[in-house]
Amino acid sequence: MENSYWVLALIPGLPLVGAAVVAAARRRWGKPALAGTAAFMVGLAFVATVVALIRYLGLEDHEVLTLPLSSWVMNGVGIGLLGDAVSLWFSLVVTGVGLLIHIYAAAYMADDPDYGRFFAELNYFIFAMSLLVLADGFLGMLIGWANVGLASYLLIGFWNRRPAAAAASRKAFWVNTVGEVGLILAMAIMWNQFGSLRFADVLPQAGRIAPEALNAIALLLLVGAVAKSAQLPLHVWLPDAMQGPTPVSALIHAATMVTAGVYLAV
Repeated sequence: MENSYWVLALIPGLPLVGAAVVAAARRRWGKPALAGTAAFMVGLAFVATVVALIRYLGLEDHEVLTLPLSSWVMNGVGIGLLGDAVSLWFSLVVTGVGLLIHIYAAAYMADDPDYGRFFAELNYFIFAMSLLVLADGFLGMLIGWANVGLASYLLIGFWNRRPAAAAASRKAFWVNTVGEVGLILAMAIMWNQFGSLRFADVLPQAGRIAPEALNAIALLLLVGAVAKSAQLPLHVWLPDAMQGPTPVSALIHAATMVTAGVYLAV
């Protein structure tokens, strides 16, 4: 049995709205208002995650929170949000740690002339990570995955006037693109074997297909996980990524982005 729950949409939606508002107002508002708005939207997303987690813990066994966002012509291909034990706990880390980093960055970046752009990009990253961990299928996860890659490119290269920072952001983008290609190829095999990309359709059938196809899917997904989590041999982007501001290192390297590969493996 599944339960539709609208609060799931607030978790990625609020940081996305925050990113748009801060980006639009970055040259008109003062720094306290920009940082406060960005942190407030992530804080609300954290509260929404707590509410969703409490709701999930109150459900009977094997029930999950779901929220369909789109349904396309092909059956099994669509985008929705899923709240279960794994996705909600990861979301709690993303929004909770993200909030603390927003608060820290408010003072750390105080003298930077692109203060507003930084917080808009920070909110955008929280949106992308939240979508990645809450997606109800591989298509939604891929969209979140690609947006995380774009957000990390923007944040690592935030000081893009420095040649080293610009080069580091490009390296991170292209190495993570290798992982995205692995995900896309894995999804193509899934569609051929299962006729669906939703977790609820794919995972229960995983043991029923030919071992060769299952191994190919697993290896291609592993490529994605290795690239995002900076494991050998696709680790080369991580040391250079320290060219970004310190709050970016805390958000991407210590708490969220590099754990996306772990989430995929789980």
